[in-house]
Amino acid sequence: MPVTDITTDPESLTMTLTADFDAPVERLWGVFTDPQQLGRFWGPPGWPATFALFQLAVGGRAEYHMSGPRGESSRGAWEFLSIDEPRRFEVLDSFVDADGAPIDGMPSMRMTFHFDETATGSRLTNVTYFTSADALEQVVEMGAVEGSRLAMNQLDRVLQGLREWAQGQGTQTEILSDQHVRITRLIEGPRELVWQAYTDPELMKRWLLGPDGWRMSVCEISTEPGSSYRYAWEPEAGTPGEAFGFEGEVLLVEEGRRMVTTEQMSGTDYPPTLNDLTLYEEDGATLITTLIEYPDAQTRDMVLATGMTDGMETSFARLEGILQEA
Repeated sequence: MPVTDITTDPESLTMTLTADFDAPVERLWGVFTDPQQLGRFWGPPGWPATFALFQLAVGGRAEYHMSGPRGESSRGAWEFLSIDEPRRFEVLDSFVDADGAPIDGMPSMRMTFHFDETATGSRLTNVTYFTSADALEQVVEMGAVEGSRLAMNQLDRVLQGLREWAQGQGTQTEILSDQHVRITRLIEGPRELVWQAYTDPELMKRWLLGPDGWRMSVCEISTEPGSSYRYAWEPEAGTPGEAFGFEGEVLLVEEGRRMVTTEQMSGTDYPPTLNDLTLYEEDGATLITTLIEYPDAQTRDMVLATGMTDGMETSFARLEGILQEA
């Protein structure tokens, strides 16, 4: 993982993040000063960021919001204090409301970004300066340390480009915490067709099958928040196994790019998971990312031990073949 260290210092009132990357300084500078690329990693998993304004000039302003999986929203703004391209820039970072005004009771922090050459690429040193020990403690209690680590550890795929990052990897499963697992798969095909594969019942029944020898017997899709969905599978003749299914509620939909649902195995009292599906297209290929939130590590490990990743890879490979025929 790129992040090598995050430290907080109550005496100097700072939080310092250090991360190393296999990319030149100019490339690292580029992703931090391009709002589209910056938005792909500035928010931690499950909280994607969108920069609606980005004025890269001293005195300029950047505004962003992060959207949580249950419809929550967090907003921030930067005021650019100094810029030394491509080595350093400094901002005043504030929590803001929907109108861009600072929120009472929330701290504003001076933040510096340093980009330095290393023997293998470049290093980011991000230092946040707080005005008081209370402000530092408040931000740490909000999850800033782990949130920053998870956010910056997404940067490799942005620096490399999707095809280079995913080449030969197939379906990748990453354990992010006791409760969170991220599953990614690059599909050769445009985002609109991948979205259709998740929202068209007839198309879904052709690919979301897991291992060969199974059929999708129920495919009740919904894309309306607050509505329910239900899927079920059964083995074909001669294939061992028992029928099973999943059901849940649609919580959030951003048409064509994101859908958040709950998921529970039908007919059981197993606790549900939260599944956050996002699609991102680059140069005709689409990265499918599913962030799964489990109730605890025991449930997480039990599900992963079923061979879920292998089953998903079989389905994704099937989907890719279907899209190539389109």
